Amino acid sequence: MSVFQDDSFISCDGKTEIHVRRCLPEGTPRGVVQLAHGIAEHIGRYDGFAQFLAEQGFVVVGNDHLGHGLSVRDPEDLGFLAETGGWNLVVGDMRRLYEETHDDFPDLPYFLLGHSMGSFLARSYIIRHRDGLRGCILSGTAQQPAAVVAAGRTLGNREIRRHGARYRSEFLNGMAFGSYLKRIKNPRTPSDWLSRDNAVVDRFVADPLCGFIPTAELFTDMMGGIAYNQRHDNLLRMNRALPVYFFAGDRDPVGAYGKGVVAAYRSFLGAGMRNVTMKLYSGGRHEMLNELNRDEVYADVLNWLQAVMAGPNA
Repeated sequence: MSVFQDDSFISCDGKTEIHVRRCLPEGTPRGVVQLAHGIAEHIGRYDGFAQFLAEQGFVVVGNDHLGHGLSVRDPEDLGFLAETGGWNLVVGDMRRLYEETHDDFPDLPYFLLGHSMGSFLARSYIIRHRDGLRGCILSGTAQQPAAVVAAGRTLGNREIRRHGARYRSEFLNGMAFGSYLKRIKNPRTPSDWLSRDNAVVDRFVADPLCGFIPTAELFTDMMGGIAYNQRHDNLLRMNRALPVYFFAGDRDPVGAYGKGVVAAYRSFLGAGMRNVTMKLYSGGRHEMLNELNRDEVYADVLNWLQAVMAGPNA
């Protein structure tokens, strides 16, 4: 039976205790999967998926990013990364977790899975760190027009200048998430775009560590991270042999209902990545790991992991 463990390490900011959650399989493990969660949520929401992978022999590990979950020291820090350089700090924390975990399991194939904002962080990670990973999985990712990203950064910086980095801007929040319900008939909650599973949405809405308005700093840093990821010269820095798997719902507004996912996938191919695959799930919304057909999604992720481990670089 799998076992959950919680501990922490000091963030790259030099002061914050970063909460870590691990799920360890019974018996000898055969691989490691590191998770990176999305904005305004936390790593505990991935327990079901982690347990599934652990039952298949994988060590699963993830951390609450700065400003999220149990890595928050003060309620005012919820949704706040840092005064400056927050995106880089979070990517650095992901690397620190990789190094600690890899030291414990140095001979196992190691994978990184990022969802939503975590997928953007994972994309920054694989640009900066070409070593160590057997594969990368991107869930609920997107590709944004450069002009939209630039405008978002400009507006975010304007809010910071006017109100400070910790300001929770209803304007920015509405700009980022306000249109996500437009294709859902008779939504029950503002978060129905996450999943068709009402129980999942209700738990998200009831969770005090989920669904908060991010600070102007976090919003602006994320726009900067997205701009960094989409630069062609940065895409060329990735390890071209790294297997990458994109998956998303075709009713996910974050991925422009599939179009943004396809664009991101094609940008990887255009950068010469040699092993890139993609799957869009019909009717699926943003959180495919929490969708009505999550058993199918889990199985597809497992099949991809096993295929990579059995591949020519095994």
